[in-house]
Amino acid sequence: MSENEHGEWQIETVDVDAYLARIGHPRVEPSAEALRSLHEAHVRAIPFENIDVILGQHPGIALPVINDKLVRRGRGGYCYEHALLFAAALENLGFDVERRMARTRPRQFGFRTHAMLRVRADGTDHLADVGFGANLFTPMPFEDGALVDQAGWKHRLVREGALWTLEIETAEGWEALHSSDEMPQHFTDYEVAHHFISTHPRSPFGRKLVVMRLDQGISRRLVGDELTVERPGGRAEVTKVSVDQLESVLRGLDVRVSDAEVDALRARHGSTQDKEI
Repeated sequence: MSENEHGEWQIETVDVDAYLARIGHPRVEPSAEALRSLHEAHVRAIPFENIDVILGQHPGIALPVINDKLVRRGRGGYCYEHALLFAAALENLGFDVERRMARTRPRQFGFRTHAMLRVRADGTDHLADVGFGANLFTPMPFEDGALVDQAGWKHRLVREGALWTLEIETAEGWEALHSSDEMPQHFTDYEVAHHFISTHPRSPFGRKLVVMRLDQGISRRLVGDELTVERPGGRAEVTKVSVDQLESVLRGLDVRVSDAEVDALRARHGSTQDKEI
């Protein structure tokens, strides 16, 4: 029985043609190559950002709302929005998709709140993770030790008992990014996690603005009032972003915001506590 037979994911509410136009991709038949191409196109086109959380105006993660925000209005979003939209588009195209949850920063006991996907293509299960900030550019096969270059940064999947851990290679060695098991999630699981992440005082996404973009050979991350432009090999340039520069920086990161939202973000800019994201 497929996940969507009871309609809990509302995949029919996604305008697939409009979504494909949004990411600049033709309609395709299911295959591993098509999954890779769609994943990359999604990451290139749709920003990771938490503006609605910061401004206390998040409309929720029902798929019709996500379709309106990310597809029709051209906005970005965070993991639940990205994962649910991508999953629905894939299922409408004929892919076998399972929605899952991961614990971020598992070595530091991070929150188990990250939405990601298992997608089967050409007989192989893949980790599809279009909503993990500036990390995964393409899918990764769910194979112990799988090593994939992600836009210039090496990532690998390691199986530890029931857990799959995604790692990134750094100058200090392999760093664990998130760990997940094989338990399928329900929409209510994501609703609970989204409520925590969007409202709880301890949520990293409620304290400061976060915008992340990834393209081949370049990672751009605006966190609070710092813009980091990083290239493979550890080359990074960090620039302070003033209130007056904020709007142009956001637009340079392909984030569409209204004048009222810019004004509200400026009012908050630099006033939040300097805590790690």
